[in-house]
Amino acid sequence: MASPMRLSRRTLTLSVGLSLITVLTCLIAFVPVPYVTMKPGPVFDTLGEIEGTEMLTFGDGVRTYPTDGQLDFTTVSVTRAESTMSLAAAIQGWLDPEVAVVPHEFIYPDQQTNEQSSAEGAAQLASSQDASKAAALRAAGIEVTEVPKVAGVVEDGPANGKLEADDLIVSVDGRKVTTPESVGQAIGTRKPGDDVKVGYRRGGDEGTAVITTTAIGDDREKARIGITVGSGFRFPIDIQNHIGDRVGGSSAGTMFALAIYDSLTPGALTGGQHVAGTGTITPEGQVGAIGGVRQKMAGAARAGADIFLVPADNCTEAADGDDFGMTLVKVGTLTEAIDAVGTLAEDPKAEVSSCG
Repeated sequence: MASPMRLSRRTLTLSVGLSLITVLTCLIAFVPVPYVTMKPGPVFDTLGEIEGTEMLTFGDGVRTYPTDGQLDFTTVSVTRAESTMSLAAAIQGWLDPEVAVVPHEFIYPDQQTNEQSSAEGAAQLASSQDASKAAALRAAGIEVTEVPKVAGVVEDGPANGKLEADDLIVSVDGRKVTTPESVGQAIGTRKPGDDVKVGYRRGGDEGTAVITTTAIGDDREKARIGITVGSGFRFPIDIQNHIGDRVGGSSAGTMFALAIYDSLTPGALTGGQHVAGTGTITPEGQVGAIGGVRQKMAGAARAGADIFLVPADNCTEAADGDDFGMTLVKVGTLTEAIDAVGTLAEDPKAEVSSCG
């Protein structure tokens, strides 16, 4: 028979060992890991109000038509760039079917900061709003003029302080320019050190900037003013989007475009149904893929949506799991989205292109 003293020592050893295991387990659980989570985020009705103001408003004299139902755009809540995630939190996310755990670098490349991420998201949102307006107006049969615009200004470059991002460029040295290529060609005829006069439109105001060209990059003979030029638009009617800085990114573009189209055309597009969706949009009406489609579906279902519009390139992922009781509609263009929503408005059981 073992002595009481020996039993006591064994018990003590076991207790100490278990305590150490418990402490180590707790420490390991809080070890930071290079991952972030993607969760269902807020849902916004593009046909409704946001803090007492209509999401979309139109200028005086613009004819609009009554709408009905809902056209929700969906979002994803993502861990902030500079936040740290513990191993325990990552494991918890992996076990939750509505949460995606992805590498930090996948969402925030090149050690992107919170400030940089927010700025990038705001720029994408602004571009998406312009694209959605252009796509919607064109779908409604309204002509939209494409014009060159300042996409970015080189820090400490000749144009810094004289031109700003999103300025529309209307002329170079008094000559009208209509494409990004024509801006480059006009400036390229000058030599480094020459002055060039750039006419621009900023908001509702027009102005002129005299900029001394310089050589930038390897080609020391080519004149530059230190801007990147992209495509902007001259809209025939005033459309204001009041989402503000509540979200970032470009994935709401398709739903913005549907709401604008619905407001500018007779009849309620949804037929009173609750439609949600996601997808980027080009000015030509092409619907593009997004991230976090499963999380956006979950958010839409929580908000009560019956129909969810899925970008064609996200269909495989969207169909890989619960459909949350919603009809998943596959859309590759704005026209396809309009047709599908209109068809389901007339008959909720009608056959449309789906992800099933």
